[in-house]
Amino acid sequence: MPPRNWNPTTVVQGVLWILLGLWLWPEPGTASLPFLMDSVIQALAELEQKAPVTEASHTASMWKLSAHDSGPHDPLYHFLLEGWSLRATKLDLLALSPELRGLMEEVARHDVRGRQEYGVVLAPDGSTVAVEPLLAGLKAGLQRHKVVNLPLDSTVTPPGVRATFPDAGAMVPDVKATSPGLRDASPDVSSADVGAMSLNVRATNFNVGAIFPDVQDPSSDVQVTSLDDQTSSPDAKAKSPTTVDSLLVVTLARDLGLTFLQGPQTQSHPGLGAEGCWDQLSIPRNFTLLAPGASLLTMAFLNGALDGVLLGDYLSRAPEPRPPLSHLLSQYYGAGVAGDPGFRSNFRRQNGAALISAPALTQQVWGTLILLQRLEPAHPQLQGMSQEQLAQVATLATKEYTEAFLGCPAIHPRCRWGAAPYRGHPKPLRLPLGFLYVHHTYLPASPCTAFESCAAKMRSMQRFHQDTRGWDDIGYSFVVGSDGYVYEGRGWHWVGAHTLGHNSRGFGVAFVGNYTAELPADASLRTVRDVLPRCAVRAGLLRRDYAVLGHRQLVRTECPGDALFHLLSTWPHFEANVKPRIARRASRISKRKLPLATLPATGLQ
Repeated sequence: MPPRNWNPTTVVQGVLWILLGLWLWPEPGTASLPFLMDSVIQALAELEQKAPVTEASHTASMWKLSAHDSGPHDPLYHFLLEGWSLRATKLDLLALSPELRGLMEEVARHDVRGRQEYGVVLAPDGSTVAVEPLLAGLKAGLQRHKVVNLPLDSTVTPPGVRATFPDAGAMVPDVKATSPGLRDASPDVSSADVGAMSLNVRATNFNVGAIFPDVQDPSSDVQVTSLDDQTSSPDAKAKSPTTVDSLLVVTLARDLGLTFLQGPQTQSHPGLGAEGCWDQLSIPRNFTLLAPGASLLTMAFLNGALDGVLLGDYLSRAPEPRPPLSHLLSQYYGAGVAGDPGFRSNFRRQNGAALISAPALTQQVWGTLILLQRLEPAHPQLQGMSQEQLAQVATLATKEYTEAFLGCPAIHPRCRWGAAPYRGHPKPLRLPLGFLYVHHTYLPASPCTAFESCAAKMRSMQRFHQDTRGWDDIGYSFVVGSDGYVYEGRGWHWVGAHTLGHNSRGFGVAFVGNYTAELPADASLRTVRDVLPRCAVRAGLLRRDYAVLGHRQLVRTECPGDALFHLLSTWPHFEANVKPRIARRASRISKRKLPLATLPATGLQ
């Protein structure tokens, strides 16, 4: 029976603060465990099973964390999350096993050095997640969204403000612990139509309203529009932000603002959302970015930050007693929180787009830069920056984040599903292309709803295309699973082998499954109809006047299946009147094809 002073909420808070405290007492560790989210969850569970954490111990943990300059996001992090009246109490850290302690010491800090990324783990859905912003979001959520009212005169640095831990009372008149809706976290910003960003995740059956009462249900039909109007240069009459929300600041807004301060005049930031590869998927230890020169805003960081926002917001609204963090993370990176398959990491972008509006995020990034300017007057990036300049940085950062991250599908790179090397020499495409060719795989006939099964089917198709067909690689440009992810085949830049005679003119996108009599999941359909092409047009990979065609319109085949093709014919960019090109060397190529009876196994009918 638990001791009299045992409190479930305090246990959750204390466990998290102890993990955060591991940043401050580094010891030589033996992180023999793989860098998996399951290992992080195991560490949380082990801490939760130790002796109960009292109010005194979690207060002491906060004090020790705030007393060190080496804590994360210092001093802004301390200012927003560590409280103002912390008393020193001896803290006896709960001991982790040497393996788990070594693991947490290695993954708790996020960094990019060269092409190596540190502080990231592989999640069960195949995504890579930075642990630091995730833990920061959980901590902010446990404190129920501190909302800091910014001073009216944001350009004047108050006397006596130190670059280390400041006297909060001297600079912020009011700090509230509350749970504002993130779509309207600033009172000066109206909630814009979620359609500008929402990816409309009705297929996930995620009842947002049941978990986030202030958020519009993304299952409603909302027209997707351009973000250009919402995230253009700030109106001259736009009011400066009056509040910042600790949850958005410590997870996302701070890093967005500081990253874009490095080059606010640049209209494109290719370093945003850089992907990478693990040395091995079964026992991941080293993560290497695919491109050099990536900013700290890697795909792993953006994933961890958004997970921190979503879970922190959930915790801030959850009634007492709060769920154990190990259970919450197991559900979120598993089948779904509280049995809701829509509220899980597979659909983080859709849920994030429904929760955070572009105008509100712009205000939060702007307000964060103002607060940083006051907390750190000597900050080299912020010295001499005017309100207008800060607003422009915030606007650009938000535009890039919402369009290039929230507005694009999550694509697993080839290395993530274990692709074999390309055979021969790939032929580059001449971009932008004018067509999107839609396929179904037929075989595999059943949809894949989890990363492991989707990755296995990708490897199976590639083996067939390479070993049986004699092709250089898997034929498709991209393959869409029912797990919320797109899988890279030949990708955006190389000619595929998907639509005979037309491979160099368009991208071949296949749904995993047989859609002769039924349809793919709604979320998968929206990805191919709206999200993937919109992202490709923005990036200059697909022409704005692109046409969508079914495989059967160009090649004698039943692909993409009667049910799917009938739906395809109703899509806005569908082109009904098309004359197939006569493929050169078609007769010679056709001799290498299998008989029709075995053709379904190719995935290319």
